Amino acid sequence: MKARFTELFGIKQMRKSNEAKRMKQISLIVFLGLALLGCSAKESSNTGKAGSPALLTGVVEDDQNKPLNGVMVRVTNETSGISQSVFTDEKGRYELSTRLTGDVTVRFRLPYYKDETNKLMLTVGKSVEQQAALKPMTDLAEISESLPSVYHFGKLAFDKDPKAINSRQNLVRDCAGCHALGNSVTHALRPLDQWVDMVTMMQTYLGNPDPKLIKSRAALLYAGFNGQAPKVRPVFPIDAEIQRAVIHEYRLANSIFPHDADINPADGLIYTVDRTANHMTVTDLDSGKSLFVQQPPSMRPAVGKGDSYSQRSRDPGPHSLALGKNGYWYTTNAGSDEIGVFDPKTRTWKASFVLPEGARYPHTIRIGRDGIIWFTLAASTQVGRLDPVSGDIKLIYLPNVKPLGGSAGTVPYGIDISPVDGRIWYARLWGDKLGAIDPKTFAVTEFDSPVEGPRRLRFDAKGKLWVTGYNEGMIAMVDTNSMKSEVYPMPEFAAGYRPAPYALAIHPVTQEVWINETLTDRVYRFLPKQKRFIVYPMPLRGTFTRDFTFTASGWACTTNSPILNAALEGNETEVICIDPSGAKARK
Repeated sequence: MKARFTELFGIKQMRKSNEAKRMKQISLIVFLGLALLGCSAKESSNTGKAGSPALLTGVVEDDQNKPLNGVMVRVTNETSGISQSVFTDEKGRYELSTRLTGDVTVRFRLPYYKDETNKLMLTVGKSVEQQAALKPMTDLAEISESLPSVYHFGKLAFDKDPKAINSRQNLVRDCAGCHALGNSVTHALRPLDQWVDMVTMMQTYLGNPDPKLIKSRAALLYAGFNGQAPKVRPVFPIDAEIQRAVIHEYRLANSIFPHDADINPADGLIYTVDRTANHMTVTDLDSGKSLFVQQPPSMRPAVGKGDSYSQRSRDPGPHSLALGKNGYWYTTNAGSDEIGVFDPKTRTWKASFVLPEGARYPHTIRIGRDGIIWFTLAASTQVGRLDPVSGDIKLIYLPNVKPLGGSAGTVPYGIDISPVDGRIWYARLWGDKLGAIDPKTFAVTEFDSPVEGPRRLRFDAKGKLWVTGYNEGMIAMVDTNSMKSEVYPMPEFAAGYRPAPYALAIHPVTQEVWINETLTDRVYRFLPKQKRFIVYPMPLRGTFTRDFTFTASGWACTTNSPILNAALEGNETEVICIDPSGAKARK
């Protein structure tokens, strides 16, 4: 589908055939594998020596010599592909203790101000002071391109009836779920016939190529994305908490569409499945080096053709992953309708589990304490159960529910397992339903979701279920015994321009909720005891994060992978990790 997006949007990207990419990756495996296993931060010339960081400090002001609060100071070493960012305090001061050394680029960024970029040399154990004076933006086009996707998307003439097919809520659920409508690619001016082709593809993917719907949505997008700059000027408050944070970025230069990522506690490495490149990426967060292990093509015959959500390909298309009790990673191969198996010790793919013929598009995967694997099947409206020891597979059919929006199906999406009673809970994105499965009897019970567009969900340590409401920019906490819920609207920075929370995860130590988002170039951290959000601006425009995982030291890590990569500033996918308390306190 991504190649089709590229064709329709006329993007000139450096794309290679799958075979050429496989050969390149195979040639890199030996080199990168040795680097990954043998190269640490202690040995890398681009990350300095352990225990003797370089120190970068300074003050950032405006052109009137007034200190600027909340300026993002981003340091990048192009050789290693690693970036680190900190924020200025209310006096405009910043300080970054970094293992990045050698030639680096320092970028200063604050909303409505022009970026300032400088080249520096950082040396192990030495301090460098770098000041900056930012000038306000005055050009409307420059301001327009600096605004996150949501403010371009908000220009569309939505139907005011929230239940109407072209309401904002339904356009978010139907059309912003895979790619951020309003990003630098999609808000570009283009002819109506290109929009007709684009919407035709999207609606076919949703199983509902209704000609009238396609015509109305193409006209809506054509009229809204007319080349004129948005007039809205959102206000982005600066939370003092971000001044304690360090944001780490790791470029994934050989990836196309990295999806879910997870930390392996046994080795501390982060494992990422690539939905389009068909590989497992293994990243060392100390050295920043990545190993790419290609997944072999499926032996199953392809079924269907075109842009259908329910087609089957020989490309595995790994989408989500979970770590089994035996130490293997299990992946939902959404392209080939299989469950993949990856051995992190040998860095090899094992034989996949072939799902029954009626199972289509395995999506999100979780594994219970007993080692049983559970996963949603987005295109066939089922939940799957796999015993990896016996190989037994069971498909659980979900109740009939009328699809909402412009989809032909309800799309079972997120899934998780209660730590209290072992029940399996899932969300139906186009059904506004939450469901529970008894793991012994397989009885299914469904409930109305407290938020629209329930997407991914997670349990906290006490058995409370947290779920994102993608359509309306909210999260909810659900007591699964009483089914009482509390709903928390996420911050909006201009009235009516709601964020789109994609997924969330619970920090295993603090039990705070970390929320991925697709339209605002930000991620969100929710403190349940204080019932407040902390908002972290992301370093790159066009950010689209997928799912959070947590390191032993408390970092919150995720992938940054919009469709298309050209929508992401720098045109490179990456792993992002936020260390919420890594910056040195300034007095």
